[in-house]
Amino acid sequence: MTVKVIVTDMDGTFLNDAKKYDRDRFLAQFEQLQQRGIEFVVASGNQYYQLITFFPEIQNRISFVAENGALVYEHGQQLFHGELTHHESQTVIGELLKDKTLNFVACGLESAYVSENAPDEFVALMSKHYYRLKRVARYTDIDDKLFKFSLNLPDEQIPLLIDKLRVSLDGVMKPVTSGFGFIDLIIPGLHKANGISRLLKRWDVSPQACVAIGDSGNDAEMLKLVKYAFAMENAAESIKSIADYQTDDNNHHGALNVIQAVLDKTGPFQA
Repeated sequence: MTVKVIVTDMDGTFLNDAKKYDRDRFLAQFEQLQQRGIEFVVASGNQYYQLITFFPEIQNRISFVAENGALVYEHGQQLFHGELTHHESQTVIGELLKDKTLNFVACGLESAYVSENAPDEFVALMSKHYYRLKRVARYTDIDDKLFKFSLNLPDEQIPLLIDKLRVSLDGVMKPVTSGFGFIDLIIPGLHKANGISRLLKRWDVSPQACVAIGDSGNDAEMLKLVKYAFAMENAAESIKSIADYQTDDNNHHGALNVIQAVLDKTGPFQA
């Protein structure tokens, strides 16, 4: 089946460790994708307002599954957003505030929010992923549609916290890892595959005609969804075990090399 859609994660996948990519090469590839009617989708745990800054020339010609699937944009137009009820959001906030050492960001439709008491280094780190980030005196006073929470902590502490949150927030939020010390709490079912499926339905495209490229735990569902699932060389072993194919690491243009294989009809894309 002819490829109709290419989906890529960003951190650790499309972007190298310096948070850059070969812009000239990709923009040339993108024009070829357009000529062939192939959609390009960015699927990331990051904020939409951050993601569009990587594609200023074409941000309204591509689609975004942002916030790990909680927010979907099609060619510059908002298609979908998730939303916690007030009770649900207060439940999550209350649970996270029990641990006084835990710093977190509440992610909403208009902005992301962080406590005014959070350490400056934490705020600086999260500002790289959330370009709209406001300090608040109390999380409970946030007036926005909330759909995700994001935490960052040392890797060795992550498994224990995930196990704890799976129990305490069961049925309300699901913890997923996105690499680099990040844990995202997502609304159950609102993962990247859900957002991608919304786009595929609009475009009347089968997952069998879709390529996905990823490296971390929050990419698992989308890799299981599509026919052509690629894991980065630098991907977690759990992701490599899911993907049928592998590409070079993120510092050696692995994602762009997959796009090129689609354009050249090489590897699994041979006619």
